[in-house]
Amino acid sequence: MDKEETYKAHVMVLPHHGQGHMNPMVQFSKRLAAKGIKITVTTTLSNTMAMEEEAASGDHGSINFESIYDDPSEGGVAGPGGFGGFLERFEAIGSTNLVHLIKKFQDSNNPVKCLIYDANIAWASNVASELAIARASFFTQSCAFVAGCYPMHCDLAGVTPAIPPLSITTGFPELRLPHLPSLGPQTGRYPPIMRFMLRQFDNSENADWVLFNSFHKLEEEVINWMSGLWPVRAIGPTLPSSYLDNRVKDDHDYGFNIITPDAGACSKWLDSKAKRSVVYVSFGSAFSLSSEQAAEVANALLHSSKNFLWVVKPSEEDRLPTNFTSDRGLVVTWCPQLAVLGHEAVGCFVSHCGWNSTLEAISLGVPVVAMPQFLDQITNAHFVEHVWKVGIKPKIDDEGFCRSEEIEACIEMIMQGERSREIQTNLCRWRALAKEAVDEGGTSDTCIDEIIAKLSTL
Repeated sequence: MDKEETYKAHVMVLPHHGQGHMNPMVQFSKRLAAKGIKITVTTTLSNTMAMEEEAASGDHGSINFESIYDDPSEGGVAGPGGFGGFLERFEAIGSTNLVHLIKKFQDSNNPVKCLIYDANIAWASNVASELAIARASFFTQSCAFVAGCYPMHCDLAGVTPAIPPLSITTGFPELRLPHLPSLGPQTGRYPPIMRFMLRQFDNSENADWVLFNSFHKLEEEVINWMSGLWPVRAIGPTLPSSYLDNRVKDDHDYGFNIITPDAGACSKWLDSKAKRSVVYVSFGSAFSLSSEQAAEVANALLHSSKNFLWVVKPSEEDRLPTNFTSDRGLVVTWCPQLAVLGHEAVGCFVSHCGWNSTLEAISLGVPVVAMPQFLDQITNAHFVEHVWKVGIKPKIDDEGFCRSEEIEACIEMIMQGERSREIQTNLCRWRALAKEAVDEGGTSDTCIDEIIAKLSTL
């Protein structure tokens, strides 16, 4: 039988362009593909080319990649108008090309039955509506952060909340906003970055499913509340299968990196270190520390007695203190984070608490020193310390910095101090629940099976 006739359904997947958006949606695509769904991932041309190189090595199996926007020619985030200009061009050109791409499959053996789109790409819902196919909005932040933003969405839209806002916890910290002037001038109560974030809620009530890269036990109270708004499904953690359940063949890595990782050097160095003796430091793909904060981190690492592996992107190298060296440390421009967090030598993760990094640390059992910088990172760090109790957040001084003494004290407390045993106990529990969620019959796996069963009938 022709292979094209064996698929249960054909799904188009549209991630946002950033690494933190691409990887969880591609991982979810792998889960669907492993269960008989034909997957076409569509994104910018540069991302498509990068993913096709990985696919050629076998990392993405039967997933196909198609471009709907030629960012090298039309202009990416560094093009005219900055990030805001890119978003406008991506919507204008990408939406037209997406319609054409979906229509291209209409007369094939596998017409597209569903569009799964990053919630940040709110216009994709209109495309699905125009073509009369099912739609799923995929949020790449935690359920807790999205729940916290819901009242702001209602305020901006001038509507009454459909259900009373959720009071997550007492003492919840105020959001800090990044400086992104290229998104446009300040208009009204909400700055441009917040108005962009709140667009994620557009058309959510029309989605067949609202998907979250989380698992039910981790955010149970929030997910139960949110289910009163939308058809919410927790389908995570979307880590490569080899780190959780080993049910997806040859799924060992995400496969998309903004910088080529120095995997060999990291592995060799970690292999030479004792169990739980290394502090791993990384602030993610989208954020760079200021020179002053980088100096505080550097001093904390130098004064600590611990070995450290620090990811310093090329854009950050000039922010390190002059002649920063240590025989206890390894500084790299990028690393395979999952492999690092999964290495037995790593005993602590100094993190910005982006959602992917937070979920990876929890799923792999690594305690966190939480140093959030803005937006959802603030929410995630609060939950890391006060709800899941798998880490500690250093105090911030009046100038808005985590000082070296605070960072060093948190590292010591987590790795061998009074909080170490409690945090390790909590991590063991959450790690087991993360694995249980994606195991056959687990809550996340059941959600995926439900979606596939519905798609098979369309």
